[in-house]
Amino acid sequence: MYFSLNDANYWYEVHGEGVPVVCLHGFTGTSQTWSSFLTSWQASFQVITVDLPGHGKTKVEHPRSMEDCCEDLRQLLDHLQLESVHLLGYSMGGRTALSFAMLYPNHVRSLILESASPGLSTSEERMARIERDDKLASKITREGIIAFVDFWENIPLFATQKQLPENIQAAIRMERLEQDEAGLAQSLCYMGTGKQPSWWNDLQTFVRPVLLLVGEMDHKFIKINVEMQKVFPNSTLKMVEKSGHAIHVEQPAFFDKLVTEFLKNNQ
Repeated sequence: MYFSLNDANYWYEVHGEGVPVVCLHGFTGTSQTWSSFLTSWQASFQVITVDLPGHGKTKVEHPRSMEDCCEDLRQLLDHLQLESVHLLGYSMGGRTALSFAMLYPNHVRSLILESASPGLSTSEERMARIERDDKLASKITREGIIAFVDFWENIPLFATQKQLPENIQAAIRMERLEQDEAGLAQSLCYMGTGKQPSWWNDLQTFVRPVLLLVGEMDHKFIKINVEMQKVFPNSTLKMVEKSGHAIHVEQPAFFDKLVTEFLKNNQ
């Protein structure tokens, strides 16, 4: 279904009934990221998946900053008559979920962050990241989606995915190839890690339950999430064995178990 506001058409899907859980995918992903978990989750919850700006079926006439996107999501919740939801986000979707929780804490019952971060703490780090993301955005629009996906699936962050069965690797690649070059470029330039607010100094204000998930082979995000866990007042950190960045792909059964147990314990 589409939710239209101003110059944007957001694609979202609703599965099942019960306590609402909103799921936000990562960069180059779509609502299909969560398709293999829907049968399990919708038995107990109302699962709402959203294509973020620049991804999937969502179309925005003007680019969205992280704050703009969160305001749009707030309006979507109002449209669905949902006062508060559980929020689950992976990577970029985790940054979006965390940003939403910082901006609209009363709309969030709990937060599940898979391989996510609160942004960068210094202006120097942010400027360097913006420069890198701008260059990558130019590469996408200049060389096209196939060349970009060839590059993206071979970055060190996804090295552990080379061990996945070929059919799963093929499905991930297809999801990436179905993206739009201009949409991905806009996402990098306006919702990238360098452009979003840094929430490091605000994490202590979010008192609701938080589940932090990180793969044991994702060393960069282990360090980030250990620091996050120290600051959140009410958080649990789970390090998942035999997994890198995309836990939901590399260890789906255990990911399903962790998410389901956390949600049921925090209804």
